[in-house]
Amino acid sequence: MGMDERKFKILQAIIDDYILTAVPVGSRTISKKYDMGLSSATIRNEMSDLEELGYLDQPHVSAGRVPSAKAYRLYVDQLLRSGRIQSDSEAAVRAHFLGRMRQMEDVIDHAAQVLSSLTNYTAVVLTPSAPQPHIRTLQLVPVSSTSALVVIVTDSGIVRDTVIRVSDQLDSDTLYAISKTLTQELAGHTLQEAVSLLPGISSRMQDNERLLQGLSGFFQESAGSAVPAHVAIGGTSNMLSYPEYSDMEKARSFLSLMETRDKLAAIIAQQGEMAFTVRIGPETGVPEMADCSIVTATYSTHAGQQGTIGVIGPTRMQYSRVLSILGTMGHQLSELFGDE
Repeated sequence: MGMDERKFKILQAIIDDYILTAVPVGSRTISKKYDMGLSSATIRNEMSDLEELGYLDQPHVSAGRVPSAKAYRLYVDQLLRSGRIQSDSEAAVRAHFLGRMRQMEDVIDHAAQVLSSLTNYTAVVLTPSAPQPHIRTLQLVPVSSTSALVVIVTDSGIVRDTVIRVSDQLDSDTLYAISKTLTQELAGHTLQEAVSLLPGISSRMQDNERLLQGLSGFFQESAGSAVPAHVAIGGTSNMLSYPEYSDMEKARSFLSLMETRDKLAAIIAQQGEMAFTVRIGPETGVPEMADCSIVTATYSTHAGQQGTIGVIGPTRMQYSRVLSILGTMGHQLSELFGDE
């Protein structure tokens, strides 16, 4: 006994119905709602076979069946093979990004909210992790007569800033000119390299020794560690609206995991060149997510770094819609961050 076309169509109907209703599905439901030309008795026999094959579970003796993780895996694999992924959400995703915000972390935070809103699940978006970011621009902005804000933008879009002490002889025009000189000297170099380059620059800018000392300390502090991925989460409470998480203990475990951002980033981070990764139920390897599925996709920056976008939902999630939205959003983010 194996999986033939008729069994697969019945299984597909059961999954589609359960995704929409979260109610165990019986043979009469399939017979009435889906025009298969099969009697209720025939469907019932096929459902028994599917249960024996491990594709269906029966939560109660008198209830209908629910899809197993094995069933969702077959369903998703078929979606990916057939290319039956709709793009009905492309316009909505594009509309949210018309603003084209330039700071990566702002974009990522916004993307997580958009993704959770469009899917009604929990969304997680990660910036690329860049061990040695390169300086793109450096700007000095006067804060008071003796202090200035330093703003450094790196090639990965990460912004670093601090306030340093400067001479009271430096007005905004002078600070602008110094900013331009420093950008020309340091652009393309890592923060660590900038530390070693500053002494040479200092010899040509002796009147600005206090400013350059402040910059040197800032560079040394910033270059001391790798830039961690920024983790943006949207729609954490969305999961609580699904009956799978009506149990308080299960909901508490899930919410606790959402608060542990380092662990969440490790779970979500997608490696390699696959367009999508779909992990269903036990495939997540996380006890708190035994009843969840995680669907992820990647986006790229112009520097070749790779970030991850992901959706966490119940195993009966609307996979086709989620894959469509993730594909569109990954493309939009790659376009946005692909610009120099």
